[in-house]
Amino acid sequence: MYQPASLASLVEHFQQQTPLRASSLIISVWGDALEPRSSAVWLGSLINLIEPFGINERLVRTSIFRLAKDGWLTSEKMGRRSYYQLSDSGHQRFEDAFRRVYGSAQPSWDGRWLLVNLHLLGTEERKLIVERLQLLGFGPFGSSLFARPSVESASVEALVRQMGLESRVVLSVTESRGTKADPAMQALVHQGWNLEELEQGYQSFVQRFHLLWQEIKSRENLDPQSAFMARTLMIHEYRKLALRDPSLPDAMLPKSWSGHSARQLCRNLYHRLTPATEHWLANSLESAMGPMPGPNHSFYQRFDCI
Repeated sequence: MYQPASLASLVEHFQQQTPLRASSLIISVWGDALEPRSSAVWLGSLINLIEPFGINERLVRTSIFRLAKDGWLTSEKMGRRSYYQLSDSGHQRFEDAFRRVYGSAQPSWDGRWLLVNLHLLGTEERKLIVERLQLLGFGPFGSSLFARPSVESASVEALVRQMGLESRVVLSVTESRGTKADPAMQALVHQGWNLEELEQGYQSFVQRFHLLWQEIKSRENLDPQSAFMARTLMIHEYRKLALRDPSLPDAMLPKSWSGHSARQLCRNLYHRLTPATEHWLANSLESAMGPMPGPNHSFYQRFDCI
């Protein structure tokens, strides 16, 4: 079985991040590997899955406890074993993120914007909904006005209903006049989103994971555990960028936008690593009923069908 030499540097890069964000990596693993299986996982098998990244059992247990306390997970005990799965609210938060990380490329833009006015909300309510709006690609156009260049409103309406804010959050649609890339529009976009920082992040991602692609693109018999670790670290890094990326139309982006290259590289690596990764997961995860079931149908629609 082939073990990529570049994996060691990827693991080292993760471990050198301070503080070591164990909960963040567990969220990446949960969304990428566990959520598609729609079943509670035994904590012991999760510990074994995470430990090779340099996160010990105590830290995994502490992180899982905090995620459950924060409402991401629910637990049940059978004998001396604990099993965890996503809560309803945790599942909804994952759904919002999945569309950004694994979804289809941004469609062409017709010049219209969806606006969300939060003027009637208190400080704490506004803080909570802003966190979710940013996951949906919205940027701030003022302290109480958020916007994105897409008029798809179903996800926002569902969020507002879920938070019980229908009577105090106003949605509206507006249309740009003039060219889509005029100086005023560009200034507005740069006010709402930090594209320079995102560009640097995408460039670093491409440089780091292109080495992995060059190494494995023609290799057969990838080591299953190595494939799982490589796919996890790739999605972990890409997720942090994709969830900050508003998926703006090309007309609003810099001419050489590294986000396109990063997405294509991520898609190619995901295709290449998935067969061996799924083999590892099938033999490593345990539910209350025995081996974890395989991934559901939606898993095979990631990155325009894997």
